[in-house]
Amino acid sequence: MRIINLVENEIGESGLEAAHGLSFYIETENHKILFDTSPNNLVITNAQKLGVDLSSIDTVILSHGHYDHCGGVLAFTEINSHARIYIQKSAGDDYYAFDGQDAGYRYIGIDKKILSLPQVVLLDGDEKIDEELKLFTVDFRDYPFPSTNSRLKMYCGGKYIQDDFLHEQNLLLMSEGKKILFCGCAHNGILNILEALERKLGPTFLPDMVIGGFHLMKLTDFSKVDNEEIVTIANKLKKYKAHFATCHCTGLVVYNQMKEIMGDQLSYIHCGDCVNLTGF
Repeated sequence: MRIINLVENEIGESGLEAAHGLSFYIETENHKILFDTSPNNLVITNAQKLGVDLSSIDTVILSHGHYDHCGGVLAFTEINSHARIYIQKSAGDDYYAFDGQDAGYRYIGIDKKILSLPQVVLLDGDEKIDEELKLFTVDFRDYPFPSTNSRLKMYCGGKYIQDDFLHEQNLLLMSEGKKILFCGCAHNGILNILEALERKLGPTFLPDMVIGGFHLMKLTDFSKVDNEEIVTIANKLKKYKAHFATCHCTGLVVYNQMKEIMGDQLSYIHCGDCVNLTGF
């Protein structure tokens, strides 16, 4: 099994171009998977530099309906027209970020052309693709949303309302005796995602590794409440046996803070990195 980051926020030793977005190449015995497609065609150019043949992909998973995870879809389909593309049907709704009173609302949703692609599979909740791949959503939350979600909105009924993130899906990959959970941004909260997985599939399906962002980064200073949120999440994640390989919307500031609490249980994946599966 191989897991390679194609696009992520931070430049790694590979020297690839980084961007605010996410994309992973996953190769198993039965599948070649693209998990998210970055904000644009950078996924194509970085894959070429890494020697990853995107024309051989058979399955694409889009974690949610934001451009930084789905922006490369149309470019991808120009070189691969056979891969099935799985996305929640609500991911095609209108999503915005509120950038402040001066800037207002900015569209961050997907290109609507994606929804009419013949290879797209529109889902309404959980989906078992096969014995290796299970997709699941979060329909119940014990823990609050990440506070950074507060500026993320849906345009519905002529007004902007809080995004409910029912359009977010997560991938449980089971291969070679390992269980690996992929979450794009964990907008529903990484703790809620882990609880949803356990509730829906049972404790034996809890992952050996979790890969993805935690959506805790901020462009402004962190308040005392923000820091308390980060510490609480890190301490609760420590109780799981999984290794957490984070990236993208976690941010390096938050990663370093969580690393002090979680130690070797937490690592960061940079753009172009191969995920180390040894020992997990």
